[in-house]
Amino acid sequence: MDEDEFAELYERNFRPLLGYALRRCASADDAADVVAETFAVAWRRADELPEGDDARLWLYGAARRVLANHRRGEQRHALRTAALRAELAAVPVRHEPGGSTVVDVFRRLPEADRELLSLVAWEGLAVPEIARVLGCSRNAVSIRLHRARKRFARALRAAGVDDARAARLVAEKGALT
Repeated sequence: MDEDEFAELYERNFRPLLGYALRRCASADDAADVVAETFAVAWRRADELPEGDDARLWLYGAARRVLANHRRGEQRHALRTAALRAELAAVPVRHEPGGSTVVDVFRRLPEADRELLSLVAWEGLAVPEIARVLGCSRNAVSIRLHRARKRFARALRAAGVDDARAARLVAEKGALT
């Protein structure tokens, strides 16, 4: 089957397959994914596609299998999510006496500052490693990190937190989560 024949097959069958998927999926996005995957399978297996009306039936069969795979994936995701929630619920939360001010200050920082400070303090990453994670230059990370530390220090001083206690709290993994 050449590209023109496949394009014609697509044009004839896209809407009916989308309707099929919409009636069986929880969302329009999921239905669109099912139809896209169905046509991807058809393209990969174009040499196996029958002629005429049989091709439409073959597409429905393929869509049915793609939908079954999609449902299994959703079930696996739901099971993993439930297991993770149960695991997280079992983890005791440490509360540092008097640490709530530091936590509040940290949480009020911009997301970018929190991410940088967390990558350094909790993940133990160096500037070159952070540059790779963020997809930017080492120089950019150094500058951003310097500025984030200054903003955090200023915010801590404004909140009345002494620098030594704050540094100890930040260095402890999970203290600010």
